[in-house]
Amino acid sequence: MTMLAVTFRFYGNLNDFLPGDRRNTLIEQRMADHAAVKHPIETLGIPHTEVGAILVNRQAVDFAYRLDDGDRVEAYPPEVVHLLPAHVPLRPPTPAPVAFVADTHLGQLAAYLRLLGFDTLYRNDYDDHHLARISADEERVLLTRDRGLLKHKQVVHGYCVRETAPRQQIVAVLRRYELASAVQPWRRCTRCNGLLQPVAKAAILDRLEPKTKRYYDEFQQCDTCGQVYWQGSHFERMQAFVREVRGDA
Repeated sequence: MTMLAVTFRFYGNLNDFLPGDRRNTLIEQRMADHAAVKHPIETLGIPHTEVGAILVNRQAVDFAYRLDDGDRVEAYPPEVVHLLPAHVPLRPPTPAPVAFVADTHLGQLAAYLRLLGFDTLYRNDYDDHHLARISADEERVLLTRDRGLLKHKQVVHGYCVRETAPRQQIVAVLRRYELASAVQPWRRCTRCNGLLQPVAKAAILDRLEPKTKRYYDEFQQCDTCGQVYWQGSHFERMQAFVREVRGDA
């Protein structure tokens, strides 16, 4: 059987998914058939959602390109696509306004995204199949630290969150999708993702603690779960957090 020899080179943060000895260097792969280029890229460990552009022998191609003997493949992350002389889009544009679905390990990131005004679905009992289906059916960006989940063929838009600290995670997501200017805090319920609406103090008076009744007069209420919000003693700290992550992004 004749084997095809194909060389791969990955750029930028795509190297995050490779073992140390394969980063920023040429990787030669041998394969038995003329596979679509998407398959060996994912076999090497890189989810298709992380790839923004592919060149084969310096020509722009998409994921369906069938490899041939001697091909040289170069793969680039989305962040540098604008620097290339030409590229073939690998997926439809990210829907606008962007909406997210986060996997079960990213609860704090989901809360931060909601705090900043972004539509973000999260439940701690979503399994991988459900997450992939929601992402596809509702055109949501799937956020996960599980690269295997992002290789699911249903997933069109997704991001592999490398960071472990939630504050760093939110900054990374804002950078990836260029969302710093789209931040609109105090619009969504951090608990359930519902929209917040102004509510008269009299309508929720029986739910307030004595000091809250005395010192605060302006309130918002989630139109989905009924959670009540006001600008309490924690508000300045939250404002500072919003300013800092927007600046970092």
